[in-house]
Amino acid sequence: MDAVTSASTLASAKLVVVKVGSALLVDPITGDFQSTWLDALADDAAALRMDGKAVVIVSSGAIAMGRAEMGLAAGALSLEQTQAAAAIGQTRLVGAWGAAFARHDLRAAQVLLTLEDTQNRRRYLNGRSTLAALLAMGAIPVVNENDTVATDEIRYGDNDRLAARVALMAGAEALVLLSDVDGLYSGDPRQEKGAQHIADVHSITPEIEAMAGGTGTSGAKGGMKTKLQAAKIAMQGGCAMAVMKGNVMNPLAGLIQGARATWFHPTIQTAAARKQWIAGMKSRGSIAVDDGAVAALRRGKSLLPAGIREVQGDFQRGDPVTVTDAKGHTVAMGLAGYKAAEARQIQGQRSDAIAGILGYPGRAAMLHADDILIWGT
Repeated sequence: MDAVTSASTLASAKLVVVKVGSALLVDPITGDFQSTWLDALADDAAALRMDGKAVVIVSSGAIAMGRAEMGLAAGALSLEQTQAAAAIGQTRLVGAWGAAFARHDLRAAQVLLTLEDTQNRRRYLNGRSTLAALLAMGAIPVVNENDTVATDEIRYGDNDRLAARVALMAGAEALVLLSDVDGLYSGDPRQEKGAQHIADVHSITPEIEAMAGGTGTSGAKGGMKTKLQAAKIAMQGGCAMAVMKGNVMNPLAGLIQGARATWFHPTIQTAAARKQWIAGMKSRGSIAVDDGAVAALRRGKSLLPAGIREVQGDFQRGDPVTVTDAKGHTVAMGLAGYKAAEARQIQGQRSDAIAGILGYPGRAAMLHADDILIWGT
């Protein structure tokens, strides 16, 4: 991919997710924290913010930083030691990100997730709402896997796939994986002198999968195989993904200027992919609305409780529900912001009355505009 195309991909993205591998933050040989490199990356992220883009960081490193902090010997750790190292390292990790962004008067916010959180619909919606709120406040979410409780993820997991799921959760148009390699090769460039760099991938074929080797730098858990798995997730969700060498100063600025990378191109736009996902769900209930609400939905607005006339079914928050007009015609499908019992309590009411009715501050919308598929579109 040439510099113009690289710059265009990032320039058109409104939200960029950047994944940072542990080997970039902690020297795998000395265990030293790479503060100068982190400051340079924070400079890049701040530049993206100045350009009007939202930025989310997915950061590895908690286990490596905790291990260095406690002086744990080289070699494999027990599960309990790994979890303890993660708990100790997590405080140091988020503190380092906070200090790096504070130089630009930006606030870092810690978000701990597991793969299960991104697969469970209700947890997914909660996570998405939190990310959206943080971004609206001007903060930069720093996401890490919750290694202290996610035992399966510690043994087999990686932050590459988590980054791809976070990118879709946040609605990102671009995901950048900063790694110890500058992209995908036809073979292992460390062992095959004739290995060819692959600049663009439009489909994950068996041939592409065969090019993936094992893990890279010692101390890092994500190899090219996990990056291809992340690419599948991102591409199917309409998000472009780049794999590039991260152990250089200001890597994101370099990517915009045409640094070598492998770009994985989606075949569908982010918004269209989300609508496609909603369209494939089975409805768990229905909501009848008035003509005003129908008109608002067709203008791309959220469904507010005031426009609801009747609620049918026994759905939970996050379940798919159909929306019908006064004649019973289906006009939309969306993900419920409230469970059915709560929806019945607040139907026909103004959003500012929700807290008084339910006894706690609720969401303004019954169906958020991002979670609605208008029938026939």
